[in-house]
Amino acid sequence: MTYEVLAGALVGLGLFLLIRALIPGRPDPMAAIARIDALRQHTSLGPQQDQAPPKGLAKLREDLGASMNDFYIRQGWQIRSLRADLAILDRSVEQFLAAKLLLAALGIIFGPFVFAAVYVLGLHLTPTIPVWLALLFGGVFFLLPDLEVKGQAAEKRRDFRRVLGAYLDLVAMNLAGGRGLPEALMAAAEVSDGWALRRIRDALTDARVTGISQWNALSQLGDALDVDELKDLGAALALVAEDGAKVRESLAARAETMRHRELSEIEGAAGAKSQSMLVAQMLLCAGFMVFLLYPAMARVMGSI
Repeated sequence: MTYEVLAGALVGLGLFLLIRALIPGRPDPMAAIARIDALRQHTSLGPQQDQAPPKGLAKLREDLGASMNDFYIRQGWQIRSLRADLAILDRSVEQFLAAKLLLAALGIIFGPFVFAAVYVLGLHLTPTIPVWLALLFGGVFFLLPDLEVKGQAAEKRRDFRRVLGAYLDLVAMNLAGGRGLPEALMAAAEVSDGWALRRIRDALTDARVTGISQWNALSQLGDALDVDELKDLGAALALVAEDGAKVRESLAARAETMRHRELSEIEGAAGAKSQSMLVAQMLLCAGFMVFLLYPAMARVMGSI
């Protein structure tokens, strides 16, 4: 009776999710406008002659990712945090969604193979086990790319914050040398060709082309990458952009605050590693003591 109830609940949940997915959600106006702008830009640029169109599996993956992205947009699913993680990793949303779907399909196929291997070994299970294994592996494989992207994006954001602290010091030095704020921001971004400064430099260059202020461009870049320090920097520069002395003092204070925060995080991570090493050493000592005392204790217990 339990299997019938679980099967009925699973079928009902699947039907509910299918109906909910087919019902279009409220579209996001900003997403629709961004999609129209992307189509206009693609139309104005025309077909690229130097890039060969993808073929075979690459073409299938690209079409699948584009279809899933359009489906997400129609349903109103923003996945802002995921898009920010992919933006800082410089990865396409379409390719990521296609990889998730393909991995889920692989997991669904992999589940019955596991059941067949267990069955060959002589362990006979109920016929419903392959279905549960397929659903389990499909769900796990579907979530694996999210975990990978979140871990990599967190590491990239830590690197970006370190570079941002050094960048603020360079901007303050350029301001002290007599440059204006726009020139100081661009000159500090041109010091290195690392990925973080390159993203800042590209945002400042786009700001010159589009006609927006550079601090607004930094705020938009912070929103796209989900870096709070960059968003706060853009807002602070917008308030004190006309006063060079206040800008220099504010940037120096922010750079010092970011360095102190980074040092605190490093010290905390080092303390956590020290505690874990201490626990490992205590377990090793306990195991060694058991190894030394076991023969004597076995001899005493045997004599009793």
